[in-house]
Amino acid sequence: MRAAGKRSVTAERFLLALTLLQIAACSRKEQSSTPADSSFAALQQRGETAMGVDQYTSQHVFESLPNGGRIVLQRAESDFAGVAAIRAHMRTISSSFRNGDFAVPGFVHATSDVPGTAAMKRLRAEISYTPRDLPGGAEVVISTRNPEAVSALHEFLAFQRKDHRAGMH
Repeated sequence: MRAAGKRSVTAERFLLALTLLQIAACSRKEQSSTPADSSFAALQQRGETAMGVDQYTSQHVFESLPNGGRIVLQRAESDFAGVAAIRAHMRTISSSFRNGDFAVPGFVHATSDVPGTAAMKRLRAEISYTPRDLPGGAEVVISTRNPEAVSALHEFLAFQRKDHRAGMH
């Protein structure tokens, strides 16, 4: 009888632990489907469409520099086709930005008003965009001597960093 009582207590503890795990799993599922995460997932999907690579397995860097900044995109894993897609994308946006066309960031971020781009468009003749290949991807180095353009670039890069959850790398 004593062994049966111990099994009953063990079974009760097991069921309690199982119930707590289920509650925790449901809680995590609810957290992962919050509107903020849904918005981020949508951003990541639009980014993949625009850039040609999985955003979750790629690393973005949006670095402000004294005379402008740089945008870096690299694959986090070995992927020849992905690297080629990134390099083509960085050349495309370099050319588009040079011409004052910021449609790609507008599409990716689902807004027609990406911070900094109005001034970047207006001051486009004073800003240079230089694409460069990197191991696993590419970068666009953005530079200007115009303080207003530098400020607009920094605003643009800060928005990108925040929306892509890129942090400072």
